[in-house]
Amino acid sequence: MRTDLRLVRYFVATAEDLHFRRAADRLGIAQPALSRAIQALETELGVALFIRSNRNVQITPAGRAFLGRAYEILSLMERATEEVRSAHDGRIGSLRIGYTDFAIAGPLPTLLKDFQERQPQITLKPQHGVTLTQMHRLAEGKLDIGFVTGPVSKDGYDQHPVQSERFVCVCADSHPFAERDAICLADLADEDFVHGNSTDWQHFYDYLIPLCRRAGFVPRIVQEAFNTAGILGLVSCGMGVTVLTEDVCSALAPGLVVVPIEDVTERLITSAIWRRDHVVGPTRHFVDYLQALPAPQHPT
Repeated sequence: MRTDLRLVRYFVATAEDLHFRRAADRLGIAQPALSRAIQALETELGVALFIRSNRNVQITPAGRAFLGRAYEILSLMERATEEVRSAHDGRIGSLRIGYTDFAIAGPLPTLLKDFQERQPQITLKPQHGVTLTQMHRLAEGKLDIGFVTGPVSKDGYDQHPVQSERFVCVCADSHPFAERDAICLADLADEDFVHGNSTDWQHFYDYLIPLCRRAGFVPRIVQEAFNTAGILGLVSCGMGVTVLTEDVCSALAPGLVVVPIEDVTERLITSAIWRRDHVVGPTRHFVDYLQALPAPQHPT
């Protein structure tokens, strides 16, 4: 059986109105055309769907049984049409999002939650990665959007700043700095540092090293860790001090103290970054969302 979907719609309208003329008017077709369509459907099904008389139209038991299935058919077709259009418009699909420790400690969770509420049919797939790793994944097409330590200067990419943070010193609560309200960066010249390795943390070091050199020293890094949790764990053991950002250090474990660095006005920027030739589907919706956000504030 190859019933035309148009015939199903005609049948439903007739079954609801039980009046060929009114159903034809609602469908925007001539009454004789509707009558012929219903007859064609009955012939194809091999049953009578309506009992016709000069005074009224009644639906048969077979017609009532078919009506329930007809509603299901039309509903399924409507959902399928909407899903196809949504997929074409990029409102259905998945979005692979990279993030650094700095990004996930800041406004990123709120941004993702807000976007998910606006686009509930787009599945978000966050994955951790340092800036260098994210840039490789973007280039290989394994990531759609990265939240990286920026700005990143790279041809073929666009970016949007989403976060601006102060630098702070973190030390163990037994360290002499723990009793101070603030320090200058040069106060750290003779301290042992704990940090990430220089390869993975290259983009952060692009901030830190010039700041320290301007203050007259190069940081003496004696211990390295994979991420900020590891860095802070080693600092709490008394292995040295570290310089991170305020959002990462907003909820420290016991035994650690944040000390402001009063003479550093530079701020670490986290930027969303994406390939210019990859702004399609869900990525396009996310980029539009990001670009409508206000620029990150720089409180004093």
